[in-house]
Amino acid sequence: MNLTVMKFGGSSVADADKIRRVARRIVEKKRAGRKVVVVVSAPGDMTDDLAAMAGRITSEPSDREMDMLLATGEQVSIALLSMAIHSLGVDAVSLTGPQAGIYADLAHTRARITRIFPEKIRMELARGRVVIVAGFQGINPNQDIATLGRGGSDLTAVALAAALRADDCEIFTDVLGVYTADPRLVPGARKLARLSYDEMLELAGAGSQVMQARSVEVAKKFNVELHIRSTFSHEDGTWIVKEVPRMEDVIVSGVAVDKNQAKLSVLDIPDRPGIAARMFGSLARLHINVDMIIQSAARGRSNDISFTINRGDLRKAVPMLEKIRAELGGKGILVDERIAKVAVVGVGMRSHPGVAAKMFQTLAREKINIEMISTSEIKIACVIKESLSGRAVAVLHQAFGLTGKKGKSLRRSFS
Repeated sequence: MNLTVMKFGGSSVADADKIRRVARRIVEKKRAGRKVVVVVSAPGDMTDDLAAMAGRITSEPSDREMDMLLATGEQVSIALLSMAIHSLGVDAVSLTGPQAGIYADLAHTRARITRIFPEKIRMELARGRVVIVAGFQGINPNQDIATLGRGGSDLTAVALAAALRADDCEIFTDVLGVYTADPRLVPGARKLARLSYDEMLELAGAGSQVMQARSVEVAKKFNVELHIRSTFSHEDGTWIVKEVPRMEDVIVSGVAVDKNQAKLSVLDIPDRPGIAARMFGSLARLHINVDMIIQSAARGRSNDISFTINRGDLRKAVPMLEKIRAELGGKGILVDERIAKVAVVGVGMRSHPGVAAKMFQTLAREKINIEMISTSEIKIACVIKESLSGRAVAVLHQAFGLTGKKGKSLRRSFS
């Protein structure tokens, strides 16, 4: 279709100068003969500022009204960017999520896209315009604005690329690409040229803030190739694709940390069928995602269940769990907000034994205690004290040979 979807994050449109820079980059793509759809986040820290303002009004704002409030940030960006492109002599039009035909479900503040009818986008493209779409938002069955959760502009861009059958989807940010670890924590972290969907999905789920995990799921499902790159450089970034040549030669591709976690422990609840289903079913109805779960061995007729959730969900989760605990006769609930999740990720882990042992040995040498563990085919994640998370990332990055010059082999033996 000769179409590119370009997504720009909030740091890329934080002020007038940056908006003009982004406009020049879009016009450059347009004048190279491409049709262009642009997805934009709210400027700078506007979303956080709006949320903080709501918090000064009330400690328990309505989710519906929060969506109405937070969706305005992206509308600021699309209007200003459209003006900037017009000033460069290129026709452009700004569209909100609903105007762009993005439909979502009823889960306010973390809605999922249900379908996209991009007829208006196609009509504007046929007129030769650059189409600028507000990220992070759609319209739900009640005809209300619904936002797509933190990082939702990534999801908007990838979903539009799939619906429009775009040739590619470029995700512009303030870093050069995806790194083996957060460069702010590990100075020796290296930019990765290519990653598989599975690796990027696990890194995003483990705390890497480069892309929203749900957007990577959609990219994988519809085979949308992603190019994560810097707004402020023309250097190639990181390509996210179906397969990476010789993937199994690299055992661990990256180390990620998520400090936005909390651990909940429900103590001495009855050990009988249906209790876990009731507890986690109630969390699901509140649209709260649970990550790691551990159930202790039964003591008599009771046991403890511990699990992790996003720290921002505590406000909803704790009252609901207290109610269930009281009904079941449990002894109490422990809440620990001073934890972090650190993970190592790599497709090569599927065929190389010893990765878990090496991770645990490395943390043990640093006297970093592991509180919880979860695994998948290509990820091992541990819950540790938040205060030790920076050191944990650095030593794991070193232990798995990720620090080094660009192009250096990362192949390692774990015998």
